[in-house]
Amino acid sequence: MGKDAAARPLSRATPVRPPRRTAGWHAETVPKGSPPHRSLPSGADGARPHRRAATGQTLTPEDLARIDRLLAPTDRLLAHGYPGDDGTRQPVHTVYVPADRYTPALPREWGAAALEAVARQGGMETVVRELDVPEDLADDVAALVAAKLTSEPVEDLRLDLEDGYGDRGDETEDADVRRAAELLLDALADGEATPFFGVRIKGLERPTRGRGIRSLDLFLATLLDGGDLPGGLRLTLPKVTTVAQVEAMAALCDRLEEHLRLAAGRLRFELQVETPQIVLGADGTSPLARAIHGADGRVSALHYGTYDYSAALGIAPAYQALDHPAADHAKNVMQVAAAQTGVRLSDGSTNVLPVGDADAVRAAWRLSAGLTRRSLERGFSQGWDLHPAQLVPRFVANVRFYREGFAPAAARLRAYVGGTEGGAVLDEPATARALAAFLARGVACGAITEAELADAAGLDRAAVAALAHPTHAITEEHA
Repeated sequence: MGKDAAARPLSRATPVRPPRRTAGWHAETVPKGSPPHRSLPSGADGARPHRRAATGQTLTPEDLARIDRLLAPTDRLLAHGYPGDDGTRQPVHTVYVPADRYTPALPREWGAAALEAVARQGGMETVVRELDVPEDLADDVAALVAAKLTSEPVEDLRLDLEDGYGDRGDETEDADVRRAAELLLDALADGEATPFFGVRIKGLERPTRGRGIRSLDLFLATLLDGGDLPGGLRLTLPKVTTVAQVEAMAALCDRLEEHLRLAAGRLRFELQVETPQIVLGADGTSPLARAIHGADGRVSALHYGTYDYSAALGIAPAYQALDHPAADHAKNVMQVAAAQTGVRLSDGSTNVLPVGDADAVRAAWRLSAGLTRRSLERGFSQGWDLHPAQLVPRFVANVRFYREGFAPAAARLRAYVGGTEGGAVLDEPATARALAAFLARGVACGAITEAELADAAGLDRAAVAALAHPTHAITEEHA
């Protein structure tokens, strides 16, 4: 179009189309075949009548009811498809171990092994400074991480029946599944179970489908021998490639609930995002959002699978990592698909283990701490750990992250709740909810004490949780 085109009048041949109308509204208010605009009535002399003075609302209740009917599908979608996070605790990590290696003592053993690794590197105070924790935070971070490794070294434990376990034949896997479930019942009875725990079955691809389903059935049935299913139970479905596999898993949960006499909707599952097909489908769209919304609320989390996804894209092994641009793309899609649905996000793992001489251990710790911090800054509050010594950078990075942000977040939330003006930041309700959620996560992982929270924010933990998730009532911390 030339630079003077906007100033030229339209020619007689140029069609002028009336503005579009919302289909539903137009269908209810304008008879078919009527012109899009009605003329105002004219007086006897052809002049338009004077506009009458406004006396208040002009729309009728029926007008408003029409709008409600037009938006009813949207209202249902937002209420059921985007309920927001429920405010229950999310672990900062998931520890993966082959199912046959599990014992109730494993969490304590991992914590002790992590502390031994720290001692070999000169102690916790030295380690946190090696990991670049600021001096004004170093002593607090060291004390809190040491306490964490002693009291709760593993937050979420996944018994692996997939890549970390392999194909050992039906008889062996049946026995290992039953044994692992029985040991979990022992741990629960003795107070040694981790807050969250569960099983990763084999995927629903044809070669592994039957075995994966059989193991899930045996695992749940064995747990039910001890009574009701425990609240911290997590189920993980790997190698998801299509929405149909997610729908099939949801249908399988329906049948298991029926056969095992569980309440409807009791079984939920995590999806591992580790194939290109679930990020970008054959039709050119991303199936992830459809997978979440097509599972009747059963999808609880999306976990990124670093190495399967990278390998499928043809990325050379030396460059397969959580911070590769391809990984960021997949996780960005995950984040948008899960936003406000209540589905949680977890980053994956690094396969660079802190083993070998002192220099190798410290290099692996610096790498892991940096990746953990990067994930936290990008909204991924959870990741995977594969080795006891990886707990050290995981917890150091988490405690540092929440303690660095604690004072400003608490001050801003206090000002928001108190209606104080004059601060450097003017927070809106959505930001206030994010501030409260940040503080709640910091308390849950042990980075902030409840006494510190009350003193700095002027609010107790329950009040902060209510601000973070005003539409949800939290009745069980580990639900």
